Amino acid sequence: MIRFIDELELDGKRVFLRVDFNVPLDDKLEITDDNRIRAALPTIRYAVENGARLIVASHLGRPKGKKVPEFSLAPVAERLALLLDQDVTMAPDCIGHEVEKMAKDLGSGQVMMLENLRFYKGETENDPDFASALSSLCEVYVNDAFAVSHRAHASVVGVPERVSICGAGFLMKNEITYFERAMKDPARPFLAILGGAKVSSKLGAIKNIMSKVDSLIIGGAMANTFLLAKGYHVGKSKVEQDLVPTAKEIMAKAQEAGITFLLPTDVVVARDLAPDVPFKQVGVDEVPGDMMILDIGPQTVSRYTDEIKRAQTIVWNGPVGAFEIEPFDRGTVEIAKAIGSSPALSIIGGGDTGAAVKKAGESENVSYISTGGGAFLTLLEGKELPGFRALKQCGGV
Repeated sequence: MIRFIDELELDGKRVFLRVDFNVPLDDKLEITDDNRIRAALPTIRYAVENGARLIVASHLGRPKGKKVPEFSLAPVAERLALLLDQDVTMAPDCIGHEVEKMAKDLGSGQVMMLENLRFYKGETENDPDFASALSSLCEVYVNDAFAVSHRAHASVVGVPERVSICGAGFLMKNEITYFERAMKDPARPFLAILGGAKVSSKLGAIKNIMSKVDSLIIGGAMANTFLLAKGYHVGKSKVEQDLVPTAKEIMAKAQEAGITFLLPTDVVVARDLAPDVPFKQVGVDEVPGDMMILDIGPQTVSRYTDEIKRAQTIVWNGPVGAFEIEPFDRGTVEIAKAIGSSPALSIIGGGDTGAAVKKAGESENVSYISTGGGAFLTLLEGKELPGFRALKQCGGV
């Protein structure tokens, strides 16, 4: 069972807090979006107010095991200090004698940020020596980095194996609470919307979620493989030919189980995926051979919206079109608006889907936007996250 930070004794203890502060930086190494830092503030404030000697740890970018100055967490420490309205000491490294001394010298309620964990290959490789060096800094381990909890990295699984007191932060608590509300005992009808580029990347999620949902909407380029499986010509559209038999099998199982399985009936097509290209709306039985499907059409938007209105629980992971480029964002934006105006419990999978909801101006109108795309998808597949397992088996228990 996972314990949470408000169940742990923190006063005077050195607490290693794994967060996800992998924030975007501009050319001047200034933070362009600090949402990930703000998301961890409730946990950080709680730790500080309860006397923790707090050691904050994160990665930033992909330095690939090398000390790359552009990926230093120094700007993040500055922003955190500003948001907390208190000093945040920036460590020169994440391991080593100097860092150990700084950790030991921390007073109750003080905060220190470690340098980028991925400056060492030992982080992504879960190297035992690196994990031991990190765990030597603390007496308590707290994970509030849902977005990396599907990765068996040293700071995610190696440290809790070596620390006797572990727990999850409040952001992680929200992720677990909302996901379980949707998947364990959902208010019905329960609708899942799965989009994105590839059936292969969502296959595990589709198979797992089909045993739980009342209706399933398929969108994005992955819908093309299902359309092909139904005998439609999809022109130059992105498809996974080898998964056509699997798509047929999934549709047959959905029919057998009485699940409403919705695919596009009309689509937006163009010769290229680029801004300002000529495009047109056609039925799925009229896709020209020299064009590709890049979005769902208005008739499909209407059908999907009707299904959203009926639902009491909605889980959405993956855009239903090439939403990064206008005008192929329209279908995804309309779906986001329909979910935003629904009273249903709505859980949005992180990454592109969260960005789409934000683009549609519906962030405040959905129940919860997950902070982790890959981790969210792993949960949708019915798998346990390594980070969750590590918290349950804390200290080798």
